[in-house]
Amino acid sequence: MLAITSLLNPQNAARINGIIKGLETEFGLDDVQATPDPHLTYQLAGVRKLSALNAVLREVAQSTKPFTAYTTGLGVFPGPNPVIYIPVLRCDALNQLHSRILKATAPLCLRTDKFSGPDCWLPHISLALHDTTPDLLGPVLQYLNKQTFNLKLTINNIAVLRQQGDMFLRERVFSFEGHKQEKTASLF
Repeated sequence: MLAITSLLNPQNAARINGIIKGLETEFGLDDVQATPDPHLTYQLAGVRKLSALNAVLREVAQSTKPFTAYTTGLGVFPGPNPVIYIPVLRCDALNQLHSRILKATAPLCLRTDKFSGPDCWLPHISLALHDTTPDLLGPVLQYLNKQTFNLKLTINNIAVLRQQGDMFLRERVFSFEGHKQEKTASLF
């Protein structure tokens, strides 16, 4: 399975990783660290050909200018292992990028997650998942409530994260028009 995402810039990534480290120290929550790069996800997908996916994502990135998105507040996806996240506010540029990614990748996907569709998609930055419990939710939210989560994000890349066992690791990063060149990351 692959995750099609945008990675956060280093300053915002450091801020998110600091929050995540605090949750590990205070509550032992560390499963979110299975994806070491803070990001927002457009789509989870299984694909036929990675080279074809890379080609269409490169085209989308090359025809996209960097833009700004904002976060605010905290959110929770309920369940036996609630997900705690920072919502990314949808804006025209973010919605258009999401739509272009879905359209470009649709012919290549064997399967996708049900939450990637335009009507269900809720862009967010995960702070805790999988190892949370309903009993921890109150204390964790009380701890997080001492901070603000108003971030200004520069969206300037499309990144492919590949599932490797329990981890999602950086496979490819395509920078937007006028931004740094495409980066390939080693999986080892």
